[in-house]
Amino acid sequence: MRIISGSAGGRRLQPPKGLPVRPTTDLSKEAICNWIQSRYDWEDFQAVDAFSGTGNMGLEFASRGAKVTCVEKHPAGVQWIKKAALDLQLPVQVVQKDAFSFFSALPESTNFVFADPPYDHPRMREIPDLITRPGVLIILEHRSGLSFEDHPHWMEERVYGQSVFSIFETK
Repeated sequence: MRIISGSAGGRRLQPPKGLPVRPTTDLSKEAICNWIQSRYDWEDFQAVDAFSGTGNMGLEFASRGAKVTCVEKHPAGVQWIKKAALDLQLPVQVVQKDAFSFFSALPESTNFVFADPPYDHPRMREIPDLITRPGVLIILEHRSGLSFEDHPHWMEERVYGQSVFSIFETK
C-alpha cells in the first residue's frame, strides 16, 4: 500500500495479512484522486471513507488535506488504520461501526463519502439512497456490470480496470 501524494506522499505501508479486504489499486486510487483534484479543493472536504478496510483511500485523502473519518467494522482493520494514521502523522478519525449504521447518523459536516463495500454486498444498490443531505459528493466503488445511470443523483462513472467508480452528487 502506498500513499501517492500530499504530506505523506511516497510512503509505503504493509497492512497485516488476513484482513478481509480488497484494497483499491494504486492506479485506480491515483486516477480517482486526480479526477477529484481537478474539480474540488481537498481542504474543503469533510470526508468519510466507508468500508475502509486498510484505510487506503482515507489515508490518501488525509495526506492530500481532507479531514477524514474512516469507518470500518472489523477490529483488526480499525487497529491497523489507527496505527497507519499515527505512523503517517495524519489526523484521521477512525470509527468501528458498520457503514450502513454510520450512514444513518452521518455527521452534518460531511460533504464527501467514498464507499468501497465488498463487490458482492447485497445492499450495494442502497448506498446512494442512504445519503440524502444536499451537496454531498458520493463515490461508490463497485464491480463492472452494475449501473447506476438511472439514479437521480448519478453524475458519471469512471472505469479503471475491473473497478467502476460511480459518482453521485446529492442536490
